[in-house]
Amino acid sequence: MKCKSIFIFLLAAVFVIGVCSPIMAQKKSDIKGSKQTTPKSAEISSVDDTETAEEDEKVAPEQNADYWFDKGALCATYGNDAAAIKYLQKVIKLDPKRSGAYFAQGISYGQLGQFDKAIPLVTRAIEMEPQNGLYIYGRGRVHLLAGDREKAMADLKKAAELDDEDAQAYIKTIAQNE
Repeated sequence: MKCKSIFIFLLAAVFVIGVCSPIMAQKKSDIKGSKQTTPKSAEISSVDDTETAEEDEKVAPEQNADYWFDKGALCATYGNDAAAIKYLQKVIKLDPKRSGAYFAQGISYGQLGQFDKAIPLVTRAIEMEPQNGLYIYGRGRVHLLAGDREKAMADLKKAAELDDEDAQAYIKTIAQNE
């Protein structure tokens, strides 16, 4: 039990560090962006600016689609699909050609039972990558959740043909139970 408590504490610490790091980075950039009022602070600023010139060339997290995609995926993984949807909307705004963002957002809507939003998003991802068995399998799962077994089985069969292991396992299980 003590080992489990330590593990939970470490997991929480890693999460807090991951969430707070962008906040602290934002606070530092806010401080750098403020006007200097004393000669001493101007001197410190000029030294600091030369040391961080390389850092300034990096894309800020707010403009980095990968950053928001990772946050959205993490939220979805831990069941916070509403937050995942918000983060994935930022990804789509920054990188509208990123099929994975449409797919992940569609799956999150499906998990929330909003099938009218889920299916078009997953379909958009499939249109972008028609040979991606995972996307087709995902749409099949959303159809299953929506209660449309016929469309679900069509997608699952197609995904299995594209070598999606989850679809193949599902179809095998269905066949064994019939």
